[in-house]
Amino acid sequence: MSININLLPWREARRERRTRQFYGVMLFMLLAGVAGGFAVLHVYQQQLAVQQQRNNHISAHIEQLDNQIDDVRRYQGDTEQLGEQLALFHTLNNERMSTVRLFNDIAASVADGVVYQRLSRSGQRVSLSAVASNERQISDQLRQIADMPGLGVPLFSEVASSQDDSRRVFQFEVMQLSPDEAVSMETTP
Repeated sequence: MSININLLPWREARRERRTRQFYGVMLFMLLAGVAGGFAVLHVYQQQLAVQQQRNNHISAHIEQLDNQIDDVRRYQGDTEQLGEQLALFHTLNNERMSTVRLFNDIAASVADGVVYQRLSRSGQRVSLSAVASNERQISDQLRQIADMPGLGVPLFSEVASSQDDSRRVFQFEVMQLSPDEAVSMETTP
């Protein structure tokens, strides 16, 4: 006797159950993968947003520092310009003081009977033209110029008679000494 057992429906049922389990696991894995992808995407988006905030913060500070650097450069330019103006002011003030000293020294050294006609200055060199009645007044005038502390030794250049022959026109040059040079000339025996 032979018994025939048909195992095919049982195998089919088991195969179907395993296929459904497989598709269920695949669907679960697919959903888990999509959920994991969205989670990773969300984490990356958060990190990106945080990094963009950092970049914006750094950019704002960079812009602020650039503005401060521009201000510093502008202040440096203003400082240089003020320095140049201050140097020019000191130069003009020194020239003014030098001119005042020159006229004070010339006025203090005028001998009796001498009249100055012309005075010109080029740097420290002063050219003078004066009129005197006689040679004694000319030599007195040159001696008094030489004795002034702010003036050097005069260099006599020419004597001429005036148009009416009663007076003598003489010209000479003298170096104006700086205050430092005048002090050192006074202390030197």
